[in-house]
Amino acid sequence: METVLTISHLKKQYDDLTVLKDFSLTVHEGEVIVIVGPSGCGKSTLLRCINALEEIQDGEILLDGNPISKKSKNLAGIRQKIGMVFQSYELFPHLNVLDNITLAPTKVQKRSLEEARKEAMALLTRVGLADKAESFPRQLSGGQKQRVAIVRALCMNPEIMLFDEVTAALDPEMVREVLDVILGLANQKKTMLIVTHEMQFARAVADRIIFLDEGVIKEEGSPEEFFDAPKTERAREFLRTFTFERKHTD
Repeated sequence: METVLTISHLKKQYDDLTVLKDFSLTVHEGEVIVIVGPSGCGKSTLLRCINALEEIQDGEILLDGNPISKKSKNLAGIRQKIGMVFQSYELFPHLNVLDNITLAPTKVQKRSLEEARKEAMALLTRVGLADKAESFPRQLSGGQKQRVAIVRALCMNPEIMLFDEVTAALDPEMVREVLDVILGLANQKKTMLIVTHEMQFARAVADRIIFLDEGVIKEEGSPEEFFDAPKTERAREFLRTFTFERKHTD
C-alpha cells in the first residue's frame, strides 16, 4: 500500500507549552485515520502542522516524500494536494455557492471556469446541494454550509483530506448530513485524517483510531480494538465519558 503522508518525531511548542511530543504517524493511500482525545491534547494543532499553518520545532512531515514546512520552496503546490475543512466554514459571504467552490480551481490551479463549474456541480449533486448552487452562504443552514466547504476542498482534487471537528458548530440534527458525506468519501477510498468527538461516527468510518493525549499517542488500533478492548486505563477513562448508564430506582 502506497504511503501518502509520513510524520516523524514531530514536536510543536508554544513558548513553554509543548503541544505535540515526538509524534510519528504513517498514512497510506485510501486509509481513513480518526484522531480522538480530550480537548487541548493537540488534535487540531496536528492538522494545522500538516498543512504548514503552524511552524514546527522539530521533526519532519512528508507528503509523497516532499517535506512540508513554511520554508518549503513549493509550499503553495504542496498545499493544493491537501484539502482542509475547518469547524468554521470559511465561505466568502459575497459569493454564491458555485463561485465559492470554483474560485480556487480557476485562480490557483488555472483551470477553465467551464471545467471547474462542471466538477463543482457534479460534487454538489453528490452531496445533495445542486439546487443551492446560486444561493449565498447566508441563505444556507450550518449543515449545508459545511457540505459546501467539503465540496470546495474536494474540487481542488487533493490527495488527502483533513477534517477538523467539522460538526462541532452544528445543531445536532445537522450533524448527520455532514457525516454522511464523509462516510461516502470513505467508501470511495479517499485518504483522510479526521479529528472528531463523534465516537459512533469514528467507529463507523475509521480504518485506524489514534488516541492522542498530552501530545503523544497513547493508543492506536482498529476501531474494534479501541472501542471494545482499549489497552490503556487512560483510553478506558476517556471512553467512559461517552457512556451513560441508566440508574434504576425502586
